[in-house]
Amino acid sequence: MPWTTALIPPQGGRRALVTGGTSGIGYEAALALAGAGAEIVLAARDTGKAEDKAAAIRRAHPAARIEIRELDTARLASVRAFAAAWAREGRPVDILLLNAGIAAVPRREETEDGFERQLATNYLGHFALTGLLLPSLRREAGQASGETRVVAVASIAHRSGRITFDDLQRRRAYGPQSAYRQAKLAMLLFALELDRRLRDAGLPVRAIAAHPGVAATAIARRGDRAGPLAARIGAGLLGLIGQSAARGALPLLYAATAPEAEGGGYYGPDGLWEIRGDPAPARIEPHARDPETAARLWAVSEALTGVTYPL
Repeated sequence: MPWTTALIPPQGGRRALVTGGTSGIGYEAALALAGAGAEIVLAARDTGKAEDKAAAIRRAHPAARIEIRELDTARLASVRAFAAAWAREGRPVDILLLNAGIAAVPRREETEDGFERQLATNYLGHFALTGLLLPSLRREAGQASGETRVVAVASIAHRSGRITFDDLQRRRAYGPQSAYRQAKLAMLLFALELDRRLRDAGLPVRAIAAHPGVAATAIARRGDRAGPLAARIGAGLLGLIGQSAARGALPLLYAATAPEAEGGGYYGPDGLWEIRGDPAPARIEPHARDPETAARLWAVSEALTGVTYPL
């Protein structure tokens, strides 16, 4: 039987923190989790947009509990401020959904921290956020759906991605797609390595990766600088070969809530080339399983962000 949102276990008493929940698969995931009874924290760069999305979730689920927090994963100062405020409040997190992302930035952009923007937004900010929030991840077994989950959103783009350690910030050779593929490969490597480290530490917290296939979302909205015609063509192709954002969110929701989802697993659509379909175990390319690459990326990420994991 295909897995749908109807199979999400009751999430009452659980708190889900979602980055990038103001559009696309992040919004759809937050909507479904709220419908299952979870308390939702929308961590977003644009708090006005987050308020609008929170209102939409409440219209669909009048009893939903939703909180808005400002967070820009492209800025380490924002990540640290968010995490520090959260730590002061001492509240646990049951689901940490690392979804915020951008793609197809036509020309190289650099953040205030000196990072290539796609790498910063999609990966380095999430690496730092997870490390800083680790003490807040609920340590006892989660209610109704097993352990606390950290869900990292990767992509089928990881298959052709490479971590260019000698030019990680793409200063010498930048390409919109190669930079995106590197960032998404980094997210998958991170999820698998994090789960290994959590297990070694004996913590009942699991890291799981997921991808939406090809979903009709606004992740490539920065690509509109390539011109309106290119943007229209891209949107048309997504609509033709891909699936809706709601369908694309299903693997994320499966990873976040399904009792059978395994720590260190990777889930995506089960259709041809994993472009669309129902949630199922996804293919991980050998270079995404390489422990030496994962360990080296972890060390580099700690050095770049200044965040060391207390494991």
